[in-house]
Amino acid sequence: GQVRRVQNTILGQMQTASTCPQCQGSGQSVKNRPSGSDEWGMVRKEAVVSIDIPGGVEDGMQLSVRGEGNGAPMSGVPGDLLVVIEAIPHDSFQRNGKNLHHDLYIPFTDAALGAQAEVPLLGSRAKITIEPGTQSGRIVRLRGKGLPSVDSYGQGDLLININVWTPKTLSKEERELLEQLRDSENFNPDADHQERGFFDKVRDMFT
Repeated sequence: GQVRRVQNTILGQMQTASTCPQCQGSGQSVKNRPSGSDEWGMVRKEAVVSIDIPGGVEDGMQLSVRGEGNGAPMSGVPGDLLVVIEAIPHDSFQRNGKNLHHDLYIPFTDAALGAQAEVPLLGSRAKITIEPGTQSGRIVRLRGKGLPSVDSYGQGDLLININVWTPKTLSKEERELLEQLRDSENFNPDADHQERGFFDKVRDMFT
């Protein structure tokens, strides 16, 4: 693994030793290297590796796959493969740590009268109850329906963000009905009135 050189000087012969540039100090060398190989006789190539993705991984997280990295010369231990996670945005959910958020849009009649609404889960669906008088911006929490934690126990929650949808077009009959509600003293928000006063009025007209 060393190269020794002898030089003649005025003081006599001097001997120096340095690391062999061929074997890099290993004491071994590769003969008859294949075409395209490096000085160790190793050829770079690509391979497809199957890995398990644990639940709850986040964008930018690294997973280490032992022994699937670059090979090592002279029967050394190969390195590890580092896999960087790139999370694709979901069509139905927004993520906040272990918790998931979903925007649910309901008609104002369901908000006033109450209803059952179907919401997506991870791999299935569920029904939630819309209470009479539900206001836009209310959040319904489904515990344990979020994402698992990668490095600890427990499951996140699914938060349903309720948005009351306002129709853009109305028939003549619908407009007349809403015009009647416009004159109601409960139509305009008033901090001194009960929050459900307006919805009580709407519910009475539909029942």
